[in-house]
Formats: sequence, structure tokens, C-alpha cells
Amino acid sequence: MTYRDSTPAVNRPRIAHVRRRPRRTPSWWRDVAGVLCWASVLVVIALWVSGRGLQLLASGPADLFTSLGRLSGLVAADLLLVQVFLMARVPMIERSYGQDELARRHRLVGFWSFNLLLVHIALILVGYTLRDHDNLVRETWNVVTTYGGMLLAAAASVALTLVVVTSLRAARKALRYESWHLLHLYAYIGVGLSIPHEIWTGADFTSSRMARLYWWSAYGVALGAIVLFRFALPLWRTLRHGLTVREVVHEAPGVVTVLLGGRGLHRMPVRAGQYFVFRFLDGPGWSRGNPYSLSASPAPDRLRVTAKAAGDGSSRLARLRPGTRVAVEGPYGRLTAERRVTDRVAMFACGIGITPLRALLEELDYRPGDAVLVYRAHSAEDLVFRDELEQLAVRRGITLQYVLGPRQRKRVSWLPESAKTWSDADAMWDLVPGIERYDVYVCGPDQWMDAVCAAALELGLPANQLHQERFSW
Repeated sequence: MTYRDSTPAVNRPRIAHVRRRPRRTPSWWRDVAGVLCWASVLVVIALWVSGRGLQLLASGPADLFTSLGRLSGLVAADLLLVQVFLMARVPMIERSYGQDELARRHRLVGFWSFNLLLVHIALILVGYTLRDHDNLVRETWNVVTTYGGMLLAAAASVALTLVVVTSLRAARKALRYESWHLLHLYAYIGVGLSIPHEIWTGADFTSSRMARLYWWSAYGVALGAIVLFRFALPLWRTLRHGLTVREVVHEAPGVVTVLLGGRGLHRMPVRAGQYFVFRFLDGPGWSRGNPYSLSASPAPDRLRVTAKAAGDGSSRLARLRPGTRVAVEGPYGRLTAERRVTDRVAMFACGIGITPLRALLEELDYRPGDAVLVYRAHSAEDLVFRDELEQLAVRRGITLQYVLGPRQRKRVSWLPESAKTWSDADAMWDLVPGIERYDVYVCGPDQWMDAVCAAALELGLPANQLHQERFSW
């Protein structure tokens, strides 16, 4: 099941790095972010109540449907702003949750917002139809064509529908990352187009000074967060550090490492295990950002990323030339030393998932013999950083285990076909005895990570010692 090669490692230039002390994220940041999100929904409901929302429920069928339609529309709009704010890269939220958890919450809030939007549309149209004693089709046409801002609201609904449809798992699998990311930006269009409808025809907005104050403040905060953290901060860091491509190295079939140089990188709040969104300014397509993890501990004047060709963005890495300028967003992610609980570390990597773990093994503090790397790959030729890992293992006393072979076909497992007689948990215990006393870092394909995490928890690993971050979209 395991493979160990005694071939002498090829000497490769080491990247000098600075071992940085973990900067703890205050635990109350997460609580504050969660409380503010729920508080915004409660404020919206309170504003609806103050606008006679409850009284109208007892004023007849037409007012009942219309009032409930107003409430569902207001909560939908608020959740849409929460959804945008969650992905605005606000450092307080980013560092508290991590991008993988934020992405899950963003998707959940988005589906709730969209479902409430559909409920809003249906209830309002039914209420107006009952009020005007008209048929539903004619009333719908009348509302869309004569009410202020409704044509823009209809366009906003179409844009948001496109975002939701492309967020479904089947649609994501059929789309390239670059196409999905571009389509997902339609959420901003949906938010912008919905504002005139609320201003011109929203009863709660037009009749209440407090409601106007709340909604203008909410839109202003969301817009400010996007401008500041999605545009201004990345632009400032790009100009300040002046990253350029220094070298491009082909590591393994389809795997490329890009060495980046810059100035004052010691002032950038980046840790091993984190990732950036990079835009390489080398011609057409430069505006499409792609997330890549650091594959080496950050140095005062250099960063290094490694990626496997899986789309247009990662495929173009092999064609980069030294001197190409680089725009950068980040750093992002929580797969860092900050999350450690114990003095021992066990790393489980599969394929290109070795990149953040290789950087962590370089930066983390541990005693010789207290670190284990289990590296899963299809074959020895697919091992990335093999020479570097061998050197690092000797230098720092890391137990290095290769688990090689094609994946199993009859069951979901983190083990290869050659180990099909082993259970996932037994094999893990054989490779890392006493794993419950380790901090376990996991990175690789989603299904493989699920199998690793399930085996580790089955062996008694406390949940707070299991560290993972998913980069699937």
C-alpha cells in the first residue's frame, strides 16, 4: 500500500522563508457576524409590523396576500444583501469562517432569498388580482408594465434566476470555473436592478422614514464592502507589492509551479496554507481570476503557487513568461497554523492538494518525529514536490508515507485499489498510530476528503483537531 523511494533527492534551490507566529482571530468576531445577520432580518420584520403588516392580515383576502407578499419580499431583499456581504471578502468575516464555510452559507442564504422572492411575486400578484377583481394574467401584465421600476425588477429576477440555476450542482459540473464565476456576477446586477422597484413602489420604503434609513444604510454598507474589499484593497496590494512572474517550472504531467517576486511581502498578512486569487496580465483573459494555494511558506520577497491544468486559467500558467505582471486578491483561507490544538501534525494530501500542506510542513513548529505526511497519488510519477518533500523530511524529521495506485471502483475510499482489503480506519491507524493525539490537516478532491475525515473521526479524533478547507465551486 505504501511506497518509499531511497533515490537521492535532487538539490533544488530553497526558498528562504520567515516562520511567522500565528495571529489568532478573536472568537467573538464570528459571533458578532452571525448576530448582525440575524438582527438584520429581525429589523426588517419589525419594520413590516410597524407598517401595519399584522393588522392587514385580518383585513380580507386581498390585504392578507399582499401583506404576506410584502414581508416575503422584504426578507428576500435583506437576505440578498446578506448573501452579497458574506462574499464581499470582509476580513472580519473571512478570517472567522473561512471561504469554504462562507461559500456554503452564501449558497444556503441565496436559495432562501430566491425562494422567498418567488413567494413574494406569487403572493403580491394574487393579492392585487383579488383587490382589482381581475384575472391573474392581465393583472400580471398590468403590474409589470405600469408600476414604477417593475420592468427593472423583472430583469433583476431573470438575473437572479440565472445565478441560482448555475449554482445547482449539475450546472456547476457542466460549466468551466471561469464561465460559472462570470455568470455568478449577475447577482450584483440583480441587486442593483431591484433597488428602483423598492424605492418607487415599495410601500414600506415610501411610507416610513425608519425603513428608508435602514434600507439606504444596508445598501450603502453592502456597496461599501464590495468597493473596499473586492476592488480597492486588492488594487492597493497589487500596486504596493508589484508581483511579477520570475520562473515557471513543470513539476509533473499537467502540474506547473509559478515563482512570483515582489517587494515588501513581509508586510502582507499571509500565512502558509492560504491562497490568493491571481490575475496574470499577459493578454486576453487576464480579467478572469483563479484561486491558487501557496505551495511554499511565504518569503519576504517571493511567493510560490502550484496548480494542475483543470481549466482555462490554470492551463495558461504553463505559457507564462518571466516578467509578466500579476494582480492579486487575498490572502484568503483558514487552513493555517492558527487552528492548531496539539503539538503533533498529520497531513493527508491527494494529488494537487499537496500544495498548501507542503507549505504548512515548512512553516509549522513541531519536533522531529511529531509530523506525518500521507500523500496519495495515482503513481510515483504523479508525486508533486517529491524531491522537496524528501529533503524536508530529512531536515525536519517528518515521517513520509506515499499511498499509490488507482482509486477503488466498488466503494468510496481514500485508499487505492491495492488496499481494498483494508478498511479506511484501519489503514489510517496503521500509517498514523494514535491519530487522536494529532492535528490532522486534509486537502484533496472533495470525495476523497470526505473519506479521510470520516475515518479520522471514527478513530476518535476530536472535531476541533480536524482541519480542512474546500476549494470546489
